[in-house]
Amino acid sequence: MSFSKAVDLLRLADFAASRYRGVTLSEIEEEFRVVRRTAQRMTDALEEAFPNSVEVLEDSDRKKRWRLTEVQLARLKMHGDAELEALDYAIERLASSGDLRQRNALAALRDRLMAALPTNDARRLEADAEAMLEAYGVAARPGPATSLSKNISDIIAEAFRGPYLLRFSYKEKPRLVEPHGVLLGARRYLVAREPGAKIMKHFRLDMMETPEVVEEIFNRDPNFCLNAHAARAFGSFQSESEFGLVHWRFSPEAADRAAEWRFHPHQTTRWQEDGSLDVRFNASGWVEMVWHLYQWGNEVEVLHPPELTKMIEHFRRVDFDALP
Repeated sequence: MSFSKAVDLLRLADFAASRYRGVTLSEIEEEFRVVRRTAQRMTDALEEAFPNSVEVLEDSDRKKRWRLTEVQLARLKMHGDAELEALDYAIERLASSGDLRQRNALAALRDRLMAALPTNDARRLEADAEAMLEAYGVAARPGPATSLSKNISDIIAEAFRGPYLLRFSYKEKPRLVEPHGVLLGARRYLVAREPGAKIMKHFRLDMMETPEVVEEIFNRDPNFCLNAHAARAFGSFQSESEFGLVHWRFSPEAADRAAEWRFHPHQTTRWQEDGSLDVRFNASGWVEMVWHLYQWGNEVEVLHPPELTKMIEHFRRVDFDALP
């Protein structure tokens, strides 16, 4: 079940518990703005989630009503750090995408569930979930992404919880690393270092083979910050040789649209007298920049670095009839 459907289910439970006579399908349709078939599926889910607490009644007009009794939603409890981790991750993703309405609704649900836990359990779960959220601290950018098997995701998550060493085969070579985080984007990278090394390396998750957790705990680098590390790239690829100032200028026709975008967490913008917009930031990953700039057609000019200017000079177009 997706987190949005879970929120709707708990809202329905609140709705059914707050009506002494219960709620009808018509009332559910109106409250949730759904069609009859969806309302029916919601009541089926309600009965399945609360089998001993849902009463199905029939009023004088022979309309069915669903009423929730005995169970207060505030008494529902978390079942493990994985559930809290998923909620916290979803809340961060919604906040980064600007969907504050859904973010606030999910945050209220999270707080309600946490309030039902004993203090010691709540502290332990929050500590575990916070560590996982830090490991996946970079919000995924919208758009296509490489597929990833659930098995690999579960193994990496288990390694983060230790934190444990991770062993896998990469480009036909055996690797043993200390995982520090995951960068999400069109391609997903594990950020890790070899035991005893100081430099972090990137490993594409879709190219990792036979991963396994080595139950040997290591000490994470206390000075490593995944968000700061991620900010050195435009997307998810990093290159020290490419890192430096990036300067784009959007035409007056595209400037308003470009001003709505956040191209980089640390970008600065400046409007020019002719109505164009300058955007500057420090990052690497020229190929991923080119992929994005292509969408703007002839409405963007690369002023720096010169290598990036040369890369896009044959791909600027005037026949784009829409902007990103």
